[in-house]
Amino acid sequence: MKNFGCVLSNDEVIDGKSERGGFPVVRKNMKQWVLDIPKYADILLDGLDNLDWPESTKEIQRNWIGRSEGAEVRFKVANSSGLEFTVFTTRPDTLFGATYCVLAPELDIVNNITTSFQKQDVEEYKKLAASKSDLERTELNKEKTGVFTGSYAINPVNGKQIPIWISDYVLSTYGTGCIMAVPAHDQRDYEFASKFGIEIIPVLEGGDISKEAFTGDGIHINSDFLNGLNKEDGIRKMILWLEKNNVGTKKINYKLREWIFARQRYWGEPIPIVYLDDEMKALADNELPLILPKLEDYAPSKSGVSPLDKATDWVNTTFDGKKATRETSTMPGSAGSSWYFLRYIDPKNQNELADKKLLEYWMPVDLYVGGPEHAVGHLLYSRFWNNFLYNKGYVPVKEPFTKLRHQGMILGTNGEKMSKSKGNVINPDDMVKQYGADSLRVYEMFMGPIESAKPWDPNGIDGSKKFLDKIWRLYTESNKISDSSNKNLERIYHYTVKKVTNDYETMNFNTAISQMMIFINTVNKEKVLPIEYAEGFLKLLNPVAPHITEELWNILGHNNTISYEKWPTYDEEKTIANTITLPIQFNGKLKATIEISLDEEENSVKNKVHNIIDSKLNDKTIIKEIYVKNKIYNIVVK
Repeated sequence: MKNFGCVLSNDEVIDGKSERGGFPVVRKNMKQWVLDIPKYADILLDGLDNLDWPESTKEIQRNWIGRSEGAEVRFKVANSSGLEFTVFTTRPDTLFGATYCVLAPELDIVNNITTSFQKQDVEEYKKLAASKSDLERTELNKEKTGVFTGSYAINPVNGKQIPIWISDYVLSTYGTGCIMAVPAHDQRDYEFASKFGIEIIPVLEGGDISKEAFTGDGIHINSDFLNGLNKEDGIRKMILWLEKNNVGTKKINYKLREWIFARQRYWGEPIPIVYLDDEMKALADNELPLILPKLEDYAPSKSGVSPLDKATDWVNTTFDGKKATRETSTMPGSAGSSWYFLRYIDPKNQNELADKKLLEYWMPVDLYVGGPEHAVGHLLYSRFWNNFLYNKGYVPVKEPFTKLRHQGMILGTNGEKMSKSKGNVINPDDMVKQYGADSLRVYEMFMGPIESAKPWDPNGIDGSKKFLDKIWRLYTESNKISDSSNKNLERIYHYTVKKVTNDYETMNFNTAISQMMIFINTVNKEKVLPIEYAEGFLKLLNPVAPHITEELWNILGHNNTISYEKWPTYDEEKTIANTITLPIQFNGKLKATIEISLDEEENSVKNKVHNIIDSKLNDKTIIKEIYVKNKIYNIVVK
């Protein structure tokens, strides 16, 4: 489907173009349906503290919500008939160092304060800024750009006139869309001021502003009634001054904005709203679900009108006997992805969201595995949606996902992201056909830590196939499986059950598979594999290789599926090794090893060492012998 004429979210815009299709994107004001997610900002922030999520992901959400305490300050426009604007700042104590202001290019006031000499430059810059997403505009490493409006603001604390600029790094959707710039103590403001020759005045003691902004804390200087104060006292005193002089007030602000909940495209849930001449009405529950009409042409118009406008028989309807028209925007894809996990619990329920007893049993989700790219999209929206439903009494828990883990990306053999254009895509269907599904699963779990990005290695999947082939031969050709016991395998079996169990629970699948490989290699050196150990091992392997383990389970004489078998247990005492391999060194260099019992007496260890090393001395004289118990035996010779 063509994307032109459709509203997009910030994360769907890359380099001024739509993520899908590469169509040019422009920023314009439109009436949109929104969800008031900022009302849940503090709830969403506080809820993060009790979640077992990667700290990096929680920090991304905290930054996206962006709770900050500070003050709103009113700046009057010099030589104007009452024009003014408000800035939000977390550091009102640095007002004496504000040497210019920056406004978001799309603000209406920009048109009113731009002088005739600057009008052309301002208009051209506004067009350029309109083609960028918020993420691109706020990129810290991008080149600083901007245009002077020709007008000046009056700094309320000292009456100085300071220039008013527009720049795309200021967003109309954050704060007031206006900032005061203190270049001596903000690196972005510093770079901007340095580029455009704007005055830089230090108001905190410390650093060298001839080289860079001083972003630390220090005693106030050049700040009149704040001189000598620290940060906390300076902020407190400045806010009192602003409120006393009626030019500012204390304020808590959030970066989080309303969630735009409408798209001008066909595919999506219709918004169940109708318009009468003088009001909007929501459809009654018995009129839901509202079904999309069939269309011959699904493409949106270039003017931004939804393709549903073409379905005139559907659009034109009645409400309470009056003529009405339907809303033609549809909901975004996130409308469904924000609560699907709740519906999965009771998908055929025709009377309610889901049965409350089932919700109480299944929620919250124990483990969610997904990519970090959803941190400020799906993962945040789902938390908001679930908290809202909790407040309304529809779900029993506030947070939907107790534990979150991110899976790494599998890269091409060249270490780059798989892409058709790069020719490094691995087709899993081809791998299954050549090696089998189990080999593919085992290899992907064995490649490395689940959260890491890992390059594909053709030799790796071949190794996984050989590992499974070895298991198949052991169970079908070796005749080792017996009712007899084998003390030689007791410790490694119990240790393997313990380690694999723990590794699965902590999602360290690669080390779990590694331990199972060690177990199989050890078994192949023995003549007997007790049936208890043979069956227990298949249960351990089953989660990563379900097909071969089901087949071997059947070969062992079981008619039921292995999937519902009780998980194997281990004896902690039997996981502990009774012997260790002790390295023997000459002058710090390894010369031999011996097997000793744990806590073996030192004289016994010394005798075993000399039984081996005496023949290796070659006329050398022993100067000293150092034994670190159960660790190493070092002999100093000359």
